[in-house]
Amino acid sequence: MKKSTLRILSSFLGLAALAALAVSGNAVYAQVTNRFTAIPLTLGMNVIKAEVAATEPERQQGLMFRKSMGANEGMVFVFPAPAHVCMWMKNTPLSLSVAFIDEKGEIVNIEDMKPLALDSHCGQKQVRYALEMNVDWFKKKGIKPGTRVEGLPPIQ
Repeated sequence: MKKSTLRILSSFLGLAALAALAVSGNAVYAQVTNRFTAIPLTLGMNVIKAEVAATEPERQQGLMFRKSMGANEGMVFVFPAPAHVCMWMKNTPLSLSVAFIDEKGEIVNIEDMKPLALDSHCGQKQVRYALEMNVDWFKKKGIKPGTRVEGLPPIQ
């Protein structure tokens, strides 16, 4: 084969590979943006709709690849036992705030997280839950450490 024919053929194969990657990437994107079962949670006078991430695969997926979330929507992560929990924003393009919540349902601390950042944000003590909301949601509502969250999934 001539060099020009090889270049054309390799260019074609490269484009075909990129197209296959784009198609498979969309399939993965569709898979990881599935919504989870949602429950109502109450923080003071505020009621939110929180998707529940209770299994290891659900906690790993979290809000990855989500581009938006409603004003009073969030995700509650449920951990099987009290633990020192840290969260990060890998593949998460939203700006979020996370509240770390103990077994009694009280917020321990709240951290703001930057989109797509890999730095860890941790609870200041062992917790059973973490609640992610749009960034500054807790500040705007006047919710601080010590606030009780009602309606959390039962500890099993």
